[in-house]
Amino acid sequence: MVINTVFVTIIGRTNAGKSSMLNALIGEKIAAVTPKPQTTRTKITGILTKDDTQFVFIDTPGFHKATTKLGKSMLKSINDSLSGVDLVLYVFDVTRKIALEDIVNITKPVILILNKIDLIEKGKLLPIMEEFAKLHNFKTILPISVVCNDGLADVLDECEKFAKETPLYFPREKFTDQSENMLIAEIIREKLMYALDDEVPHGVAVSVESAKEIKDVFHIDAIIYCERETHKGIIIGKNGQMLKTVCTKARIDLETFFNIQVNLKCWVKVKENWRNNDGILHNLGL
Repeated sequence: MVINTVFVTIIGRTNAGKSSMLNALIGEKIAAVTPKPQTTRTKITGILTKDDTQFVFIDTPGFHKATTKLGKSMLKSINDSLSGVDLVLYVFDVTRKIALEDIVNITKPVILILNKIDLIEKGKLLPIMEEFAKLHNFKTILPISVVCNDGLADVLDECEKFAKETPLYFPREKFTDQSENMLIAEIIREKLMYALDDEVPHGVAVSVESAKEIKDVFHIDAIIYCERETHKGIIIGKNGQMLKTVCTKARIDLETFFNIQVNLKCWVKVKENWRNNDGILHNLGL
């Protein structure tokens, strides 16, 4: 079967709204979204098939200063995602100071997405767009607000202009190439990042050990890895309350996502300095 396909990489600084935009564009929550930086750790592919066009979006970690092997792997995934795509969406938070050093060496066509326009005065938007236009030869500049669902249709319209006739890469009903276990782990980790403060969230990873449906109940066993015994105590909480709260919120999201009753069990284990351990990073798909 022949269809028009466009491969699009989404890049930008941390907390610019890349993952929120991906989820909104494809209409499914496949990427964890939190207010904390470096929520996205690896490439996440979202797929939208609309009429005769298939959009393949590749979400990436935010640009940041890498201090661990995990951080370096995250930055490498950004560079890897730029090869073989038709278009780059550079997402920028308009409430931040204008800067474009991240895309200086990108040779692919770039569309600038100015997100969070709901957070600035309307009179400030045009000068910001004019300033960006002087800094790079963007194909176009699109102001949007993901939280207000404003401008997302324009993003799809502009991306469609770069589509090419190809065989059908993904079935029409498919919306991600992420494995079931990865989707489950991301939902659990998102709840952890919302619940935890300071440095703890960045030292947390989730591994799904088992996920199987038995008599209309989805039984999931997951391990939450952290780097210190003190962090383990924080994650579990007094009388296990923190872990119980996280698991309850994750279970509710999982039941909505999979449309089935979920029995979720989580354990917390310490793996010191796992963010610099190649073996653990590989096993976690990072």
